[in-house]
Amino acid sequence: MSETSVLLQVTSVGKKYNENVVLKDVSFKLEKGKILGLVGENGAGKSTLMNILFGMNVIAETGGYEGEIYFDGKKINFNNPVDALKAGIGMVHQEFSLIPGFTVAENILLNMEKTKSSVISKTFGRQFETLDVPRIKKEAQDAIDILGVSLHTDTLVADIPVGYKQFIEIAREIKREQVKLIILDEPTAVLTETEADILLESMKRLASIGVSIIFISHRLREITSVCDTMVVLRDGHVVVERPLEGVDTRQIAKWMVGRDIESKSEHKSAVSRIDEKDIILEARNLWVDMPGEVIKDVSLKVRKGEILGIGGLAGQGKLGLPNGIMGIFESGGEIFFENEPLPLNNTLEVLKRGISFVSEDRRGVGLLLDEPIDWNITFNAMQVQNRFLKSYLGGLFKLRDDKSMRQCAREYIEQLEIKCTSEKQRARNLSGGNQQKVCLAKAFATNPKLLLVSEPTRGIDVGAKELVLNALRKYNEENNTTIIIISSELEELRSVCDRIAIVCEGEIFGILPPDTDITEFGLLMSGEYKINEEGEKICLR
Repeated sequence: MSETSVLLQVTSVGKKYNENVVLKDVSFKLEKGKILGLVGENGAGKSTLMNILFGMNVIAETGGYEGEIYFDGKKINFNNPVDALKAGIGMVHQEFSLIPGFTVAENILLNMEKTKSSVISKTFGRQFETLDVPRIKKEAQDAIDILGVSLHTDTLVADIPVGYKQFIEIAREIKREQVKLIILDEPTAVLTETEADILLESMKRLASIGVSIIFISHRLREITSVCDTMVVLRDGHVVVERPLEGVDTRQIAKWMVGRDIESKSEHKSAVSRIDEKDIILEARNLWVDMPGEVIKDVSLKVRKGEILGIGGLAGQGKLGLPNGIMGIFESGGEIFFENEPLPLNNTLEVLKRGISFVSEDRRGVGLLLDEPIDWNITFNAMQVQNRFLKSYLGGLFKLRDDKSMRQCAREYIEQLEIKCTSEKQRARNLSGGNQQKVCLAKAFATNPKLLLVSEPTRGIDVGAKELVLNALRKYNEENNTTIIIISSELEELRSVCDRIAIVCEGEIFGILPPDTDITEFGLLMSGEYKINEEGEKICLR
């Protein structure tokens, strides 16, 4: 590696938050036009390292960092992200920063708007220039074309499925002038396998024209398929820096966690005809009006005590199912729970009936971001079930029981290995993976009869993913709690579920045992055929 080919050189970088050492003696290099895979468990220091590179304010506000960083031959120490952007570094964060009421084109060219002059602007100055809408649309479309996705520039971001919002974020970074390095923080976490493949090809095209990429992902097969080199962080240290040639995903996982990661294949059962007395939940002709995830007509029976998986491609409706049951989006049809009608479009009543939900939108729906962990874990149980409260004057009034709230939170922090300073740390300040664990603890704390879990391991590393799936399996086995897991990760569903239903075009196209050949799942997802109640295949194409 010649020095002239090196774009980024990180030397002996360290970072502390108070007495907590987050990074220590981190060193690595990245060449121009190359893709570097950055992997590590949640809490390993990846986000802090990227915050340093991108000049995030939290770094300077907490005392800066140790070591040196050179970018394009110059020593850097950015004071803010604007300095990083000017230098040619773009970053796509795990959580979106889009304006829902703006169009795709407006979001891509945000703060980079193209204008045209007029007689007035020539007389009174550039502040009187008007937006050049056709040029804005064209440049936005150029960026979309590089990514190889189908997006209309006039569509409002609010009306776009969550997976495609990620492409808008990346397109915006592509349009920045003289971009030399793009940092992608879990860009495929919200994408289906097909969408992720499109993105990986786009990354290769960007690298071929000289743009370097730091790619953070917990999907290790993506790391091995697209990256030139890799850096593995563990507990704030670089444990491996090397080319990807000859490395498999199992070895990367071992480096990340310091132990072997075993694939779980237990807890599987064959699909058989359902006995009506075993049914805990039944949907009849359910429809859900969730933008980008519309459910048209779903009829489904769920057995008491089973783990049912719901899979399918993005935009086909799988996320609409739990959101419709919970009343978050308008729905119709019929739902029966424990042989009694379940009211639609009434979230509070659904919660009172013993159904809990871990949303795919942990920051928007799942968490009270500015409240401590113990509040987050106990909030629903307190509000819906009147738990974690002390009665006074014979029940005349009640106050929260802070002691029992703390105790409950500590138990789940230990059980789910939530990395935090204490149960009083704000949810906003946790890593994405640990926020997801808090959402899971919040659901467990309500002692649900039925638990809906949407994308439970999105943005979580392989070690934490194993822990979360094991926690769901254990909760199911010990409490006979029925669990419905909705996931974009088919292998995740196959590892833990008793049956897997595939949603396509807003309907359930079939339900299969988890050990069915993976090709059969792919054919269902692509709408090649349906499976009727008798188990017969109906070819559609």
